[in-house]
Amino acid sequence: MKRQDEGLAFLLRYENVAWYEDGKVRILDRRIYPNEIQFVTCNTYGEVAQAITDMVTQSAGPYTTAGMGMALAAYESRDMAEDDMLDFLERAARTISTARPTTTARMTIVTNDCLNTARKAIAAGEKVDEAIFERTIYTLNKRYAAMATVGEYLVDLFPENGKIMTQCYAETIVGTMLRVAKKRGKNLKLFVPETRPYFQGARLTASVALEQGFDTTLITDNMPAFTMVTKKIDVFTSAADAIVLDGHIVNKVGTYQIAIAAKYHGIPYFVTGMPDKGHPTIDTVEIEERDPKLVLEARGVKNTLEGVKGYYPSFDITPPHLVSGVVTDKGIYSAYDLHRYFEDEAKHEFLL
Repeated sequence: MKRQDEGLAFLLRYENVAWYEDGKVRILDRRIYPNEIQFVTCNTYGEVAQAITDMVTQSAGPYTTAGMGMALAAYESRDMAEDDMLDFLERAARTISTARPTTTARMTIVTNDCLNTARKAIAAGEKVDEAIFERTIYTLNKRYAAMATVGEYLVDLFPENGKIMTQCYAETIVGTMLRVAKKRGKNLKLFVPETRPYFQGARLTASVALEQGFDTTLITDNMPAFTMVTKKIDVFTSAADAIVLDGHIVNKVGTYQIAIAAKYHGIPYFVTGMPDKGHPTIDTVEIEERDPKLVLEARGVKNTLEGVKGYYPSFDITPPHLVSGVVTDKGIYSAYDLHRYFEDEAKHEFLL
């Protein structure tokens, strides 16, 4: 298998996302990267689910982590009878897939695939943990390959010497689009909002962009509109935690206001990723709300008096009229026509 992470930044190397080996799962702690490079080691699938809940890994990282966690669950249940093992794995799948509510639909696809792999491995007399691990690497590699195609389509939309604004950490597409841009000799400049309270833009996106050789400027989360004017931004782009079939985009909170500013200033907003069959309409998406104290502090330093309240929705919803196009592995679609993505089911394998 040719690995699709070749030429990508440290954060995007498979072993540095999440990795199952010797009855343990190792997850890069993105909460403290790049100041520190540390891995959280999980000895049970429950610890893996908790790591996902606790934001040890973010963006698309939880999907890889989920597969590795299912491999660990298989290892934990290796001495059980077949029926008991399957029951154990089904419990693990429920726990892992619901670790964060907004992404449950996509996580369930991952864990269900692992369950199917487990059933086949049991029937064939194979080691179940190894089978799930190998399947996870296969799907990870396939997703990277698909996102490389997305990157090709996305870079087509960037002008020469383009100034690109991002939002949060778009995981694979950040690395693949920059790899494509470098190959084509497009001299892009990135403007990266910090993405409080976890600062994924500052710590993750900016790190990947700089490491891959691009001019990278960090801005705070209240600067996008002014920056669009003063720095003459050409394109705003983000990935999405859910691309709803009715055209709504669910992504890290702050995306909606940047999309509004982009629309006002005539700047196209291109979303990257594949539409979610599990979300036919926006009312099927639960917006996760996290600990409000996180907005009262910045990286552990409290900024408010006692009694001040916080509010922390992890995601917001951008309506389709603000979206210029959804860039997929099959091409670019209108947000109003996402069902068309699934027309050729025979050739389509869902990828996160």
